[in-house]
Amino acid sequence: MSTTQHLQDFVTQVRRDILRQVHQVNSGHPGGSLGCAEFISILYQEVMDYSSDFDMDGKNEDLFFLSNGHISPVFYSVLSRSGFFPVEELKTFRKIDSRLQGHPTTHEGLPGVRIASGSLGQGMSVAIGAALTKKMNKDSHLIYSLHGDGELQEGQNWEAILYAGSKGVDNLIATIDYNKKQIDGATDDVLPLGNLKKKFEAFDWKVLELREGNDIEAIKKTLAEAKDLTGKKQPIVILMETEMGNGVDFMMGTHAWHGKAPNDEQLETALAQNQETLGDY
Repeated sequence: MSTTQHLQDFVTQVRRDILRQVHQVNSGHPGGSLGCAEFISILYQEVMDYSSDFDMDGKNEDLFFLSNGHISPVFYSVLSRSGFFPVEELKTFRKIDSRLQGHPTTHEGLPGVRIASGSLGQGMSVAIGAALTKKMNKDSHLIYSLHGDGELQEGQNWEAILYAGSKGVDNLIATIDYNKKQIDGATDDVLPLGNLKKKFEAFDWKVLELREGNDIEAIKKTLAEAKDLTGKKQPIVILMETEMGNGVDFMMGTHAWHGKAPNDEQLETALAQNQETLGDY
């Protein structure tokens, strides 16, 4: 069990990794990555039962599927600092012949990556399929997945959500990064999502609302509650309200940093707000 201080130090270092990765190639998606740094860190540092000795079959362990693959900087940072591959490999982010491409892919053979997730809207279907496989194999471990809120504008999600609810896929915990922003602006301006809680409930999902999606203790409590609700004939979704760009003051409160890298001066300012804790790569 990780201490709160360890988790905070871990998250702070992950933020530094995110910023340095996108800056070094002037490309990538820092906003959503920063917004989900606490959540993915807690999953891998405290919640999930897994082995860093990666095996694609994933038998007898919890599995995680990242559907909104553009937030790969946070995923790569957490995977590397959780022992899946050397932290130094973060230096190769988005470079030619790197295993750390802008959107995760399986053919690169990067430990920890189970699906290619550049095309939005597919992760829910994959996660449900993995959850059903666990049941068929009489494997009691859980499936966790993360999805962007703008990603829910993709119709494939709702076919999958309908299926999981009607079939009682109750070993799945899906989380929605509910920051209410996407690349072109506010989700309410691009294509309003309406009342997500009522929508998921109408599809027979158990809905948990996490208002403080960047608070470590609140995330831990909600994930524990979600885990306690598994096995009760309903899939579980967490509506996690986060702040895009969290931890860097000039990146917060706007969608502008969805897919834009900081320049040299901006990087210096951002790193000064997130002091090195576990050692830079």
